[in-house]
Formats: sequence, C-alpha cells, structure tokens
Amino acid sequence: MPAQDETRDRILEVTRRLVQSKGFSGFSYADVAAEVGIRKASVHHHFPTKGDLGEALMVRYRRDFGEILARIRASKGEARSRLRAYAVLFADLLRDDYRLCMCGMLAADFDVLPPSVRGEVRGFFDDNEEWLADVLASGRKQQELSFVGSPREQARVLLSALEGAMLVARSHGDVSLFEGVAQRVFHAVTAPPRRAVRAPVSLRRASRRVA
Repeated sequence: MPAQDETRDRILEVTRRLVQSKGFSGFSYADVAAEVGIRKASVHHHFPTKGDLGEALMVRYRRDFGEILARIRASKGEARSRLRAYAVLFADLLRDDYRLCMCGMLAADFDVLPPSVRGEVRGFFDDNEEWLADVLASGRKQQELSFVGSPREQARVLLSALEGAMLVARSHGDVSLFEGVAQRVFHAVTAPPRRAVRAPVSLRRASRRVA
C-alpha cells in the first residue's frame, strides 16, 4: 500500500476513535495530526474540510459495519443467535475504553454536521433497521420470535434501546448495564407468545348472562 494511502487510512482510524469518544465537535485537525504523528497541513491535504473527513469516515464505517452484518446474516443459527451477535458488536465497543457507536455520537451532533455527513448517518440507521427487520421477519416466519407490530417498527425499537443503553452504561462505567438492557429487549421478542387464560366455567356463564 502506498504511503499516501497508509496515511489516509491512519487518519480515518484515528478520527473514528476520536468521534466515538468525543463526538464530531469534540476534536480538531490538530488532535488528529498529533495522534497520527503528522503535520496538520497533511490532514488538510487528504481531507480539505472537516466535512470531507466526516463523509469519508462515514462511508467507510457503513461499509465495514455492513460487511459484519452480512457475515452474521450468513451464519448458521436461529434468529435469536443473530440478534445476540448484533448486540455483542455494541458491547465490544463499550469494553474498548467505553467507546460508543460512531453514528450514535454523530446523531448527538446532528445539527452541526455537514449535510453529506447527515445523509450518511441517516443511511447507517436505515441500514441497521433494515437488517434487524429482516432478521425479525425471518424469525417470526420460522416461529422463533414473537412481537407486536411490523418487523420494521420492532427493529426501530431494538436499535433505539441499544443506542440508549450504550449511553447509560458509559455514564456509569458499567458494561453490564448495557448487557442487561440488551437481554431484556431481545427476550421481549424471543419469548413465546402467552396463551390466553380461559376464565372458569362459572365466570364464563355469568358473563353470558350479564351480556
């Protein structure tokens, strides 16, 4: 790999970690240059504006995350095991110095993001909702999962719960808080549907008389 490409990749990797810990507004080109070990002018050479850097970062993040989701989808196993593997992606970020999902951090800075970066952030959430909805729909069809509403609606609930749980876990410095929430939200869709409880015969007869 040419040195220029290596430097570009290193800039993107350092920026990703900075965004995951400080947000889009919390770092500067000087921070990136210091971490990479280059001059600030070199960062501008590869990415003239912060918007350019943010867009390139998001394009790569969506691609890499999408490849991981594709591997999980292709793996053998039930829908619930795929959901657990999905949650592990977020838990592993927290275990690495309590970093957050990059798009969760960017969403917090949404009003100050350049339009191109906003579009990529929306795209990331759409990608994940679509993936979760596909897993949920497949699981319900195979009678592995049970939930109310459409798969897309439930996917949005799950994604929102996990993103929020990351923030709570980070604020307490306790990954187990995230794991507890993840376990509960997935249990809500993997638990078998409850059977209707029939009233005693005497009560059913009484209800008929009242009606």
